[in-house]
Amino acid sequence: MPHTVHFHDEQHPTLPCASLRQTTLDGFATDPKWASPKFFYDRRGSELFEQICQQPEYYPTRTEEAILASAAHTIAEIAGHQANLVELGSGASRKVRLLLEAMHPASYLGIDISQDFLRDSTARLADDYPWLDVHAACADFSQPLHLPEGFDGAHPLAFFPGSSIGNFTPTEAAAFLSNLHELLPKHGGLLIGVDLVKDRQVLEAAYNDEAGVTAAFNLNLLERIRRELDSDIDPKRFVHHAFFNERESRIEMHLISPQAQQVRIESQRFSFAAGESLHTENSYKYTTASFCDLAGTAGFRSVACWTDPQRLFSVHYLERE
Repeated sequence: MPHTVHFHDEQHPTLPCASLRQTTLDGFATDPKWASPKFFYDRRGSELFEQICQQPEYYPTRTEEAILASAAHTIAEIAGHQANLVELGSGASRKVRLLLEAMHPASYLGIDISQDFLRDSTARLADDYPWLDVHAACADFSQPLHLPEGFDGAHPLAFFPGSSIGNFTPTEAAAFLSNLHELLPKHGGLLIGVDLVKDRQVLEAAYNDEAGVTAAFNLNLLERIRRELDSDIDPKRFVHHAFFNERESRIEMHLISPQAQQVRIESQRFSFAAGESLHTENSYKYTTASFCDLAGTAGFRSVACWTDPQRLFSVHYLERE
């Protein structure tokens, strides 16, 4: 018999589409043009991202999982056995299983912007861990959050895996961490995955996998715009491009228009010159020291930090001061 997931819909049904509409119109009207990466994650986008994580070039997922597997019991000791777990961007919820099995928390709350994907992943957790009180909240975690009514626990541990913090600019990341500081009680914990600066070839290969899954993921954003808005945009008329911007310490993902073209979104038309780019995502890379400094500006102190032997990736345990 399936176990119950307590679902908290933090978004009005019309808001995701309205937000996609306004953000897209604003981004396409700007020079240079841009789109928000938070709209990658419709059902198809979430499925493609899970495929990205399985590509041989994409080191972050398997490296972070190995770090968590090694450190899970230490993390549980630091968090304490009364801690409840809040996962931001729950996705397929694979990594969190390592924590659930080590911590054995009473409650789990998964937060994700993709409602269908969130329902599926939390339902699997509820079935696989019948002792666990499972909650799910459909919400945009880039905005200020609150713990939904009915999610009890004096000292939740927030878990933000996957180096998603890198999708924010440093200024945005500081604001995001400040929002989490407000969400958590004093001495509440934040466990966060952070990708590290490394060789350019390793970084660029991770975002240009040979199978073309990352390209499909990037182009799916245009497919979503075409499907959900009144638009004639054709993803086949754009190509994926990702590279490491060393000066900014970030991977940039773009969609390039090889030819001059016009696209319509509702009543507005936007012109692309040949070779013009739509900037879809940044993924900032940190050193362990630079990230601890950033977290410190938001009121967190570093409790522990784990890396893999090659120092490709890091997992930080921070505490709200």
